Amino acid sequence: MVFTLTHLAELVSSGFDEIIDVRSPGEFAEDHLPGAINLPVLDDAERIRVGTIYKQESPFLARKIGAALVARNAAAHIETHFVDKPGNYRPLVYCWRGGMRSGSLATILGQIGWRAETLAGGYKSYRRAVVHTLYEPDQDAPEWSGPFVVLDGNTGTAKTEILQRLARLDVQVLDLEGLARHRGSLFGASASPQPPQKAFDSAIAMHLAAFTPDRPIILEAESSKIGALNLPKALWAKMRTAPRIRLQASLDARAEYLADAYADITNDPVRLDATLNKLAPYQPATRIKAWKALAAEGDMSTLAKELMAFHYDPTYARQRARETQPVLSVIAVSEFHTAGLDAVTRRIASLLEERLAKT
Repeated sequence: MVFTLTHLAELVSSGFDEIIDVRSPGEFAEDHLPGAINLPVLDDAERIRVGTIYKQESPFLARKIGAALVARNAAAHIETHFVDKPGNYRPLVYCWRGGMRSGSLATILGQIGWRAETLAGGYKSYRRAVVHTLYEPDQDAPEWSGPFVVLDGNTGTAKTEILQRLARLDVQVLDLEGLARHRGSLFGASASPQPPQKAFDSAIAMHLAAFTPDRPIILEAESSKIGALNLPKALWAKMRTAPRIRLQASLDARAEYLADAYADITNDPVRLDATLNKLAPYQPATRIKAWKALAAEGDMSTLAKELMAFHYDPTYARQRARETQPVLSVIAVSEFHTAGLDAVTRRIASLLEERLAKT
């Protein structure tokens, strides 16, 4: 059987027991359907070998060699991964174009008695759906039916932590920085490398597809790039016009919070020094030298305060001067302990429910 994907939401509700990507590990690493596992029927070296024979020698010879390799690898998967699957097992199998690789494995699984289906058009059809959702959206599609609200606030207002708390209250949260594995500034790189752009696109698109239609979706204010990754054009355009909830906190309180939140950087002198060097195009050398002295002294709270006062807060102020989005509410964050952040989180959740009631 063949599964045809029209909207990404159909993939969320499809009910497959497992999604199996039979492409090579290299193809899988660049991007894959969210939740898919990789059971390659040709590994990277085998795929290159078959492709080279196809182009340079003979398509017929390439198909013979490819069939032998696919059969051998499929047998290994059946003896390992599939050995304990029940009789009513229903997987979705896909490859690059929905052709020979996925069809071969799906046929074998079907002969065993499992209800294996292939994805029409393979990964390419899925990627087209992602591109359509994020770059050429149909505004009537389910992925775009929820109203967006942007959580805004200067650096150090605990936006990311509050988003995480909102998610635990069953609010629909699109955590772009979490998906990008980056905190969105020069100091924002994490220990894990960022995903490829295509994988980032996939994660965003599938989160949108999984949301309940018409309920608000809240996400953090971002620039058009998070680290090395670009926000999809349609998403960025919608964020620029979405209403905002703005957080405010004192400079001292934000500095204390940041010194703790960015402990992974402040506890790594080499990394901190390298990051401060990246500010050279934007700040005078004497100021950067003073910041390095604060870092050497271990005075991270004062360093955070200086960075916000002379770099990040002015940047936010310039951006806001160009904004025209309505502000739904300005919320003061006076305390950054659990009770204080919980109170802010509940207030935001209430505002979102009020907005839902008005739509």
